[in-house]
Amino acid sequence: MRKGKLAKLYTIAAAAALATSLVIPLAPQTAHADRGVVDLWKAIKPLTTIASAMNTGAHPDDEHSAMLAYLSLGKGVDTSSVIANRGEGGQNEIGSELGNALGIIRTRELQEASKITNIHLENLSEKIDDPIFDFGFSKSPDETLEKWGEDVAYERLIRKIRTLRPDVVIPAFLNEPSTHGHHRAINVITVRAFKDAADPNVFPEQLKEGLSPWQVKKLYVPAQEKDYSVSVPVGAYDEIYGASYVQLGEESRFMHKSQGMGRHYDEGPSFSYYKLDQSIVETKAKEADFFAGIAYTFDDLAKETASQSGGEKVANELKKLQTDAEEVIAAYPSFAAVAKEAHEMLADVQKALRDVESSSLPAAAKTDLLHRLGVKQAQLNKASAEALSLVTKVKPETNELVAGQTTKVTVSAYNGGQAKVNNVKLALNVPKGWQARALSATSFPSLGYNQTVKTTYEVTVPGHAELFQPYAAPAITADVSYSFAGSTANSHVLPADAVAVLPAFAMTLDPNATVLNTLKPQDPIPVKVTVKNYNPGAAQTSISLEAPEGWSVEPKAAPLAFDAKGETKSVAFTIKASASVKPAPYTITAVAAGGGKESRHGAQVIRYPHIGTTYFVQPATLNVQAFDLKVPAGLKVGYVSSGFDNIDQYLSQLGVDVTNLTAKDIESGDLGQYDTIVLGIRAYGFRPELIPSNARLLKYVENGGNLVVQYHKPEDKWKPELAPYPIKIGTPLIQWRVTDENSPVTMLAPDHALFNTPNKITEEDWNNWIQDRSAYNPSEWGKEYTELIANGDPGEKEFTGTFLTAKYGKGTYTYSSLVWYREIPSLVPGAIRMFVNMVSLQQ
Repeated sequence: MRKGKLAKLYTIAAAAALATSLVIPLAPQTAHADRGVVDLWKAIKPLTTIASAMNTGAHPDDEHSAMLAYLSLGKGVDTSSVIANRGEGGQNEIGSELGNALGIIRTRELQEASKITNIHLENLSEKIDDPIFDFGFSKSPDETLEKWGEDVAYERLIRKIRTLRPDVVIPAFLNEPSTHGHHRAINVITVRAFKDAADPNVFPEQLKEGLSPWQVKKLYVPAQEKDYSVSVPVGAYDEIYGASYVQLGEESRFMHKSQGMGRHYDEGPSFSYYKLDQSIVETKAKEADFFAGIAYTFDDLAKETASQSGGEKVANELKKLQTDAEEVIAAYPSFAAVAKEAHEMLADVQKALRDVESSSLPAAAKTDLLHRLGVKQAQLNKASAEALSLVTKVKPETNELVAGQTTKVTVSAYNGGQAKVNNVKLALNVPKGWQARALSATSFPSLGYNQTVKTTYEVTVPGHAELFQPYAAPAITADVSYSFAGSTANSHVLPADAVAVLPAFAMTLDPNATVLNTLKPQDPIPVKVTVKNYNPGAAQTSISLEAPEGWSVEPKAAPLAFDAKGETKSVAFTIKASASVKPAPYTITAVAAGGGKESRHGAQVIRYPHIGTTYFVQPATLNVQAFDLKVPAGLKVGYVSSGFDNIDQYLSQLGVDVTNLTAKDIESGDLGQYDTIVLGIRAYGFRPELIPSNARLLKYVENGGNLVVQYHKPEDKWKPELAPYPIKIGTPLIQWRVTDENSPVTMLAPDHALFNTPNKITEEDWNNWIQDRSAYNPSEWGKEYTELIANGDPGEKEFTGTFLTAKYGKGTYTYSSLVWYREIPSLVPGAIRMFVNMVSLQQ
């Protein structure tokens, strides 16, 4: 079988192997060989160039995947991607997680995507609830930077540039009005950073920490074929990978499953275009590639170094590295030969590092050379492990720990290659304050073919250990060092899944958000607290709820005893507010106490096949929003969920009789039994039975039913004729939305039942909305509709098609692009009152 075909099997089946992680191959008999051969090439190709590039973006999935695949996998360029936020404000196409939980998913997807294109990933957002967050769609870079904190975002970007020191920087988007404000903001600060990263007067505190100013040599922006400086041949087919760079890039994009990303492309020529925006080197109108005029090889670097005072000796070492790199490439695909050449090059890199340190080169030149040689040393460490078929692992006894626990962690090295390695040392790394004690030898004189050495460490987590932070560096890692062919290499190892310090008793409240109707303040609020024991064995605790002053909780406390780790038990509580409760938000907190310890958190397990297992640790609370609400008795609603919202759950909490309609219900069931049928957001795109059954839905309305349709995108198979009177969704979508959640709203039909029955809607009901007002607003609609509101972003023309309703036969059809799916789970009183009115029409 040809190497290209072997590689193609690899790329389809084993994307994540780019980070030397274990994969599940499509063809077990050949995939191991494919993975080794292709990964070996990926590891040695970067040795041929000393150039570097950085792509900046705002959200996970903003990276220019095809271009990055070309640079990293095709050219071997040291390539990085810097992404601002975690995508917390988006939608989820694989589950119900939103907000921070979605941000965790999208971050893990981005990490896995980056492994496929073999790039170094960094985020400007550093932690949960970071100031640099995805607050939803923005039309303005100024608004974005104001909300992020411009100085915070800019300081972090300058820090990344000074740390990674890219020769070329490429923002993923232009700063133009038709572009998302987050994208525009990243362009603005990236373009500005071209000069500022080199200015020692900009964030001088970074220099005191050991960073040095860095002058990026070129900055390019996205362009089109009619006006560009560089065309990147992303459609070029690479025989070793068995795919084009577009296909390799899309392979990484398929990892963004929560966003429905990834497309299949046929083979054939295609290009990505970029225009030079700033440069400190001489350039031409049309350039061969990004690196024209920039040192690209060790020979280029040697020429630059030789021209500087004290640089001749170092220049000779760099020329030797040029020869070394060529010899490594020439040895491919022989694993043994590549291993020998790579270790000879590693020895020369280590000597060059010493020579640079002792040279009389100017400080800036020293810093630059030490950085580039440090990158090569890391790349050679990876190349060594691949060429020697050295498999290193760190395997915890358990990935779920609690403060004060003692556990075991095993570090191992397996030699799958024919060459023997010597002086093998296994080291475990743990956070400050943790204790790690080796229970057996950590050094081994040699490791031969098909042999394994391992060391088990006893690890103790301190009693004050911080709970798991999903964006922090892994708590437990390992380093495996070994000698071969005259030089010593090191393999840095991460666990396969997150190792997390979790609450000893993780609690989940059901519900975790609810409404307290001030018209019935003494109505009890039933709460179930589910407790999972993460202690390593039997444990006891007492569960209680902390409520606002004057509120009552029964029982006061409930003891729980667990026999084993992972066991789950539940406790039922009844909460009653004080008779004088006022409209306001309130918080109920669950507390697990006993043995001098206290837990106040829950741990949401986030697990998907493409990202593995991680956790979202958050306070175990119930948010209660008190306000007056009238709900008609006996109201019966059929809900057609798309899986992207959970409004049906909140309607049930309010006392509405909600039935989730199945495909069979929609196709042949008795729709007339429901007072109202609600279609969840984008339902036509994700419930295939809807379009064939649309005539039944319209007949339901005609016969006196109340049909409520939430927003859709054109790609959701929406057609104007799906509505009883045509509704066309505005395009481009970016222009047909209201992003300012505080923008004024005018009720155009204040006497309409929707604003009066059963709840009287006033201007106050438009207060305290979150993130947006509306998305994907209609641009055209039939004259039969009543326009209910006018609303727009400041300085823009107002939309009047956001909230439309019409009589059709005996019933009512309402189409709304207000973002109910965000407002109702956030317990926004006005949104809930209006939604109840909407589903109560004709009652």
